[in-house]
Amino acid sequence: MLTGTARRARIRALALGVVVLAPALVLSACTPDEEPEAVSTPSSVVLQPGKPGEKAETIAPEDYEGAPAQAPFSKADADFLSDMILHHGQAIEMSGLVPDRSASDQIKKFAARIDVVQDSEIDLMSGWLEENDYPVPLDVDGGDGSGPRAPEHEHDTAGMPGMLTDVEMAALEAAEGAEFDRLFLEGMIKHHEGALTMCEEVAGSGSEERVIELATNIAADQMAEIDRMSNMLAEL
Repeated sequence: MLTGTARRARIRALALGVVVLAPALVLSACTPDEEPEAVSTPSSVVLQPGKPGEKAETIAPEDYEGAPAQAPFSKADADFLSDMILHHGQAIEMSGLVPDRSASDQIKKFAARIDVVQDSEIDLMSGWLEENDYPVPLDVDGGDGSGPRAPEHEHDTAGMPGMLTDVEMAALEAAEGAEFDRLFLEGMIKHHEGALTMCEEVAGSGSEERVIELATNIAADQMAEIDRMSNMLAEL
């Protein structure tokens, strides 16, 4: 069984893989106003990346047709967004407990940042789901409200990485002062580690550039926040 330090090291390595992946995707894409460049014939064999979940293949120079076109928005992309919306929702719920229970001004400011950042990401993710005719979780206010809605029970929130259990949430709600701060930081570190796992998974199964880029940004941001929370926890 991995210790907390070993588990964080493993998740950090996985998340760094996501961070490395997305810039390559972004750099390989044309902006809407750019004309696609003509495909030149390479002088040697080409390693053509496969679709999500598929291996790369070696292609002879005369058979090379250029980089694959941008893949469509897939169910894997939609599942990641739907799950991350609900995952963010619990982080916002946890942060909402801080002002009345925390004894630390530093933690109060940190929780306020989580609330603002993750709420804006929920709105962005809801908009993308609506744009592609995928349902948004029923109790979410994000997006413009024009798309379909899905009951929350359709998503197995209990099975999502890092989600706090009902017992853990009840303990957090009942705590105050230094005890609350300890439970909040430990719980949010666990929560962030789960989000990093989700980001790593969509990097291997998703196909839409914007979704993978968002996962990269979430991973980078939450890795930094894990470091910050670990420092605050050590100071308690």
